[in-house]
Amino acid sequence: MVDQNEDLELAPEEEVEAEAYLLNRKSVAAIMEAVEAGDSATLTALMEPLHAADIADLLEQISQGDRADLIRLYDHEFDGEILSELDEAIREDVISILTPQVLNQAVREMDSDDVVDLIEDLEGAQQATILGALEDSDRAAVQQSLSYPEYSAGRLMQREVVMAPEHWNVGQAIDHLRVTKEEDLPDQFYHIVMVDPRLHPVGNVTLGKLMRSKRETMLRDILEDTFQVIPAMRDEGDVAYAFNQYHLISAPVVDDEGRLIGVITIDDAMAVLDEEHEEDILRLAGVGEGSLSDRVIETTKQRLPWLAVNLVTAIAASMVISQFEVALAQIVALAVLMPIVASMGGNAGTQSLTVAVRAIATKDLTGSNVWRVIRRECLVGLVNGTIFAFVMGIVGFVWFGSPALGYVIAIAMVINMVVAGLAGTGIPIVLERIGVDPALASGAFVTTVTDVVGFFAFLGLAAVVLL
Repeated sequence: MVDQNEDLELAPEEEVEAEAYLLNRKSVAAIMEAVEAGDSATLTALMEPLHAADIADLLEQISQGDRADLIRLYDHEFDGEILSELDEAIREDVISILTPQVLNQAVREMDSDDVVDLIEDLEGAQQATILGALEDSDRAAVQQSLSYPEYSAGRLMQREVVMAPEHWNVGQAIDHLRVTKEEDLPDQFYHIVMVDPRLHPVGNVTLGKLMRSKRETMLRDILEDTFQVIPAMRDEGDVAYAFNQYHLISAPVVDDEGRLIGVITIDDAMAVLDEEHEEDILRLAGVGEGSLSDRVIETTKQRLPWLAVNLVTAIAASMVISQFEVALAQIVALAVLMPIVASMGGNAGTQSLTVAVRAIATKDLTGSNVWRVIRRECLVGLVNGTIFAFVMGIVGFVWFGSPALGYVIAIAMVINMVVAGLAGTGIPIVLERIGVDPALASGAFVTTVTDVVGFFAFLGLAAVVLL
């Protein structure tokens, strides 16, 4: 039997270094051995050092049956932070396994924004179960947040806010914090939001400035220089951009009348930014928003449409090739070399496409610099195309003994590389302008353009020059 304490007994100087690596192969094996043995005490001892995010990772990695067994043994220690860290794909499964008592306690420990994130993708019955576990005031706050559109700041914000009137001084603010009940304060907060009599936020005071200022100092005299107010209806992607652009730690959220209704903190904003980056990467590959926890049928449904699109584009490229059957029949070398032209163009187009989609997502690519970027990518394609054209011209001559064939593939290479730079940048820009997600749709179009242009340029030139 694996020694369950092997990963837990660390020398003092090793504890900090090893903390990030507690969930390793050996510890997972020990945890699963405890689950198989039904040893709740050992399981609890092994799980105790793990961060909630590590426990969530563990639950995502193991099979559905093992997950159910582990949760039943560990449910007395299960808390809300684990629920908030879980992948959406298995949340419903985990919630259905937890006992009502454990679930109720876990939900009550969570901030309102985490509760909203937890239940917004659940079915109606499970939503009702979660809402029923909350206190009346917390339930009202969550329901109000759910009334805002999905992916808006109103969904992202937490309702727990620390605020102070604009006429208070440091001493009054500190005294207020000391007498306020712990459950009425957020688990983590970075600012005190100063408000006017109509509850309009007018500034932020950091806790660092608050604690190092004299009691008689007015809060208005130690306000943060950077202050952004977020409308509740603003898209969460724009919120994440504002946090990243202006280096915000937290920002107040206001309703249509400018009154303070919540606050967004940097951890939630960066989670959105991370999700958007991950989403763009997955969409560029045509795999949707799947995860390792998805079932076979779900993964198939996500990937099938874009594989079908790729099939159509491949047929389009094949139709171009079919127009040059005579040339291909007479010069076998064309069939050998034409994939090289299309492949190089496809890779160059993907490079330009990736840069363009990333620049659009970060708002670096705008109307003021779009033509400069397109021109740069075309020139890059021209330079790279010229270099590789020289290489392939020599290869064509040496391999097949035909100087004319070397000229043909060299010219085709240059043409396709320039077009790849133009398509890789221009297509996502056009799609973004017409309201289509460039990360989702650009890849198929760019591949089609580089394949069709590559085959047509190479085979067309060959038909004119060599026949």
